[in-house]
Amino acid sequence: MPPTWNERFATEGYVYGTEPNGFLVSCADVLAPGMTALAVADGEGRNGVWLARQGLDVLSVDGAENGIIKARRLAERHGVALRTEVADLRQWAWPVAAFDIVAALYIHFFPADRPAMHAAMAAALKPDGRLVMEAFHPDQLAYGTGGPPVEEMLYSADMLRGDFADLEIEALDEVEIDLFEGRLHCGPAKVTRLRACRP
Repeated sequence: MPPTWNERFATEGYVYGTEPNGFLVSCADVLAPGMTALAVADGEGRNGVWLARQGLDVLSVDGAENGIIKARRLAERHGVALRTEVADLRQWAWPVAAFDIVAALYIHFFPADRPAMHAAMAAALKPDGRLVMEAFHPDQLAYGTGGPPVEEMLYSADMLRGDFADLEIEALDEVEIDLFEGRLHCGPAKVTRLRACRP
């Protein structure tokens, strides 16, 4: 059996590193101090902490308690405040119209859960709020450099366009990149990137 996320994060080091996701950083033009942000399935906190370092009020949510413990530690290291919550996203009471930014980086759901989870992410946005998402593309299976080894859990541009049809899509691309995000995301990869705005 593969390790659970809590087991995976029960290490001294940060398995995905401590630097933020590159696509999230490229969206810095839509961030401003004082905004509210939700870092969804934030793991060990690298993305939530980076958002907090930009002056945002961040809620970091993850199902793995060990990840959240390390996220708090990383926030302390950078001298920023980070609100945290341990929760199974499938059971979580998602806030509605509460965030200026929802950051969803490498979060992959089974088809039975995906529509409801993506709808909850969209509903969590305030008017004019933005969703920033990067996920592995189905072609990623041939790369083997990260992500779930299950094609049904990987996202194409068409899939995300359908799931987030109620949002205004600002950018939606399928691209090949070089990943340098710790030992579990390392090497050439195929990803789908989405930036979308709540009307």
